[in-house]
Amino acid sequence: MSEPLIVVVDDEEPIRAMIGDYIGMNGFSVALCDGGASFRAFLTRQTPALVVLDLNMPGEDGLSIVRFLKSETTIPVVMLTATASLVDRVVGLELGADDYLAKPCELRELLARIRSVLRRAGTAAAGAAPAAGNGAAEARRRVRFGTKWLDLEAQLLLDDAGSSTQLVHSEFSLLKAFAENPRRVLSRERLLDLASARDTDAFDRAIDVRITRIRRKVEPDPQHPTVIRTVRGSGYIFSPHT
Repeated sequence: MSEPLIVVVDDEEPIRAMIGDYIGMNGFSVALCDGGASFRAFLTRQTPALVVLDLNMPGEDGLSIVRFLKSETTIPVVMLTATASLVDRVVGLELGADDYLAKPCELRELLARIRSVLRRAGTAAAGAAPAAGNGAAEARRRVRFGTKWLDLEAQLLLDDAGSSTQLVHSEFSLLKAFAENPRRVLSRERLLDLASARDTDAFDRAIDVRITRIRRKVEPDPQHPTVIRTVRGSGYIFSPHT
C-alpha cells in the first residue's frame, strides 16, 4: 500500500520545509506548495489524503482554500495559523476544516492530529456496495436525522430521494456519536471523546460550531431545533422522530 500523500501549503519556506521533513520521516509522502496558486495547480495532477494549510498567506488566503476544498472535494484539512484569533478558528471550522493548530506548533502534536483526522476519514470510501434485499441490515446502516438519513457505512447524509449532502469528517463523527446514543444527554466533553476529537486544544465553541452546521443540514427549522436539542448547562441530546 502506498504512503498517504500529505500536502503542506504555507508561504513561509522554512516552516513548510520543516513540517514536510518531519511528516515525511513518519510514514507519509509529502508535497509542498507555497500558496493558493501552486496548490490549485497541484490538485489538477494529484489528490492528497490530507492538506496541512496555513490560513494567513498573501494572495489567496487559507480560508478561501478551505471553502473551495469543502465545496468541491472531501479532502480533510488541518488548519495552521500564526494568530491566536478565535474568529479564525471559528470561521475555519464553520467552513468545514477538520482540525486546527496555532503556530508555532509542536510537530509531534501536528503529526498526531494528522493521524487522528485520517483515521476518522479512513473508511469514507471503503466497503463494497450493500447487498440487495437485506432490509434489516439496511435499517441498521441508516439512521434518521430530521430531514435526512445518516448512512453509517458510506458516511453520507442522504435525503429521501437519495441525494447526498456534503458531510465533512468531523460532522460525521458527531452524528455517529448521536446515532449510537439516542435520547441521552451528551456533554461537550463526552461528545469530544465519542467523536475521537479529544486533543489538547479542544474547546467548547468548536463543538457548538459543528452542531450549528449539522443543524442547518438536518433540522426542519434550524432556528428551532427539535432533532439535536440543547440541554442548557448539560450539553446536547439527539431526539429521533420515530
